[in-house]
Amino acid sequence: MAKIGFDIGGTNIAAGLISDEGTLLKKGSLPFPQDKDFEKVLSTCEQLVKALEEGNEPVESVGVAVPGSLDATASIVLNAFNLGFCNTPLKDILAERLGKKVFLINDADAAVLAEHRIGSLKGCTDAFMITLGTGLGGGLILNDKLYRGGRGHGSEPGHLILYNGGRRCTCGNDGCAECYCSATRLVTDGKSYGWTTAKAVIDAAKAGDDFATAIFNKYVDDISSYLASVINLLDPERIAIGGGVSAAGDFLMTPIRENTWRKVFFNERTDIVIATAGNDAGIYGAAFIAE
Repeated sequence: MAKIGFDIGGTNIAAGLISDEGTLLKKGSLPFPQDKDFEKVLSTCEQLVKALEEGNEPVESVGVAVPGSLDATASIVLNAFNLGFCNTPLKDILAERLGKKVFLINDADAAVLAEHRIGSLKGCTDAFMITLGTGLGGGLILNDKLYRGGRGHGSEPGHLILYNGGRRCTCGNDGCAECYCSATRLVTDGKSYGWTTAKAVIDAAKAGDDFATAIFNKYVDDISSYLASVINLLDPERIAIGGGVSAAGDFLMTPIRENTWRKVFFNERTDIVIATAGNDAGIYGAAFIAE
């Protein structure tokens, strides 16, 4: 039976009807309530379910991806600051409201799961994925399964410490990988030269600008140090890189591969590829956890 997957973000709530074979049959999206009113969030979810089920068989299960941390039972959203959720028992509330079984998953984990089922990590037993966006998200596939943490809290690859005493992270610590490997790092380093987006820095580097090239090369060097550390710890078969920065394609990926492979302890190279599940990865991954 088909399942519905939700990808709840601070700008939009997207949802899709996914077949048993993993095909996106129907999709819808509505704005996330900007006042973060929880009742409006629930009503928006109800509207989307009704629209997706129209003309189709009613679904029994719904998966929901949220950009925040979950408790060990994946029932309570502990913190999703962009949504205004804090210690919110979303699973039970939404299940009662929709009259369906509901399953929660972190949005980065949902993307990794989608990549493993239908994207560039398909067929891998052990793999790692990062998304280079405003922050640094990602997750792990271990022993052919999504790794959700030894105690059920998931993983936070963006908050590995890359530089002791380094830049202050939004989490409150200093030197997190997110400060050095996200798109925000390119914006931070480029703004004094008039570049206000990561794409602008990358485009300037492509055009041969010396300052942009220096910023970009340091960015690649930091990502490669991060990935080499992950490979030395986990020895994954493949690493997928997604997020907006990955749109730079080979201009980004070729130097990342070369720099990373130089730093890795092992002789056998881990594949480093661009993620292919696309913008609907959160919807797919959410639907895949719905039983």
